[in-house]
Amino acid sequence: MYANDLLESAHPQRIATGYVFTEGPLWDPRGYFYFADVRDDKLYRIKPGGTPELVRQTTNGNGTTFDLQGRIVQCEGLARRLTRWDPQTDKAEILVDNIDGKKLNRPNDVICRSDGSLLFTDPDKRVDVKERELDAAIWRLAPDGSIHLVANCEYPNGLAYSPDERHLYVANTRFMKYLHVIAFDAQGNITGRRIIGDMTFDQAEGVPDGVKVDALGRVYCTGPGGIWVFTPEGERVGIIKCTERPVNFTFGGDDLKTLYICALTSVYTLRVRVPGLPSPWHKKFQG
Repeated sequence: MYANDLLESAHPQRIATGYVFTEGPLWDPRGYFYFADVRDDKLYRIKPGGTPELVRQTTNGNGTTFDLQGRIVQCEGLARRLTRWDPQTDKAEILVDNIDGKKLNRPNDVICRSDGSLLFTDPDKRVDVKERELDAAIWRLAPDGSIHLVANCEYPNGLAYSPDERHLYVANTRFMKYLHVIAFDAQGNITGRRIIGDMTFDQAEGVPDGVKVDALGRVYCTGPGGIWVFTPEGERVGIIKCTERPVNFTFGGDDLKTLYICALTSVYTLRVRVPGLPSPWHKKFQG
């Protein structure tokens, strides 16, 4: 299936290649796109039409987000920590590397809520069982620095909020033989877990990973064969194909209608008809 009704451009355009495993896509309203080469421990920045610039060394740096001050928060999996880096000052610091003295597993992805809270996923399946100190979970780092359990989940990966932040969507990767996107009601305590996107196909073609939401509230998730798109009720809208297997992506550009797609060794762009949701930092930057 090719989701022509979702797209303005017919084919992805490759803008960078030659990497080991691209991840952590992030659009900066100041006019930049960031992405990580996870297995080469590097964070890059690229201006549309330009060439990638190395801006930071990481330790298995993966998912990224902006906090409300425009600093980049990143999951560093092998270092078992969440870090924050300021592009303006080049200052970096560790935000979280343990909870009540227990090491994180392998933080994977992170998002910022409108109140400044940071939610991040911490799957445990790729950590040797002898080294696991916490169950796989989604955690919230509050603005005051306190950490709270959001929900336990079999293999939490990418995550995103609905436009009103009343629902939290999470890619549940490699749960037995099943691949799916799950939704939680996010009003106060997290409740009401349900499946909204069943993606149980050949795992060799990809698994649920990066999750984003567009302005209509539709849920996009990388998975087998491309980027799957669902309505909030779970109806499949279509699958966006890519030249390489997409791992993660973000909406970017001045109108947030350009998909920046991290697909294994390369980064691609693709124009869509409906813009993505602006991040809290994007809204604050635009005033």
